[in-house]
Amino acid sequence: LKGLLSAATREVRRTMVSVVNSRADVLKSSQALAVNCSAAKGLMEIMKNNLGPRGSVKMLVGGAGQVKITKDGCVLLKEMQIQHPTASMIARAATAQDDMTGDGTTTNVLIIGELLRQSERHIEDGLHPRILAEGFDLARQATMDFLEGGYKP
Repeated sequence: LKGLLSAATREVRRTMVSVVNSRADVLKSSQALAVNCSAAKGLMEIMKNNLGPRGSVKMLVGGAGQVKITKDGCVLLKEMQIQHPTASMIARAATAQDDMTGDGTTTNVLIIGELLRQSERHIEDGLHPRILAEGFDLARQATMDFLEGGYKP
């Protein structure tokens, strides 16, 4: 039985290695982090000037030439063809916010983008990303406690 399990384990490991895409880009963790932060900042830059009542209107042109003019962040995110996985995840989170509450799409993108922009700055100063993630968890819990009325400084 032990030999059978070790053979099965070797087979799984061999299969896992062969699944890797040979054309995929391989990045170091610091490079991957920089690319992800850059994608978030890019999405934030696109969305930031249509926030609020004086925000600008965006014109979207489809592949067949159809034109859509909107200021709604949810419409912008749903119509844009976002390729980057991190930017796509941010867009899905923001549109989920809009689906649940009917507002807050642009604000959600801006907050996430700014958090990642500040995180990148702290990481460049030498702070480990795990510590930042723990800080985000603590901030989330403090916010939830405050919103539920049980906040105690």
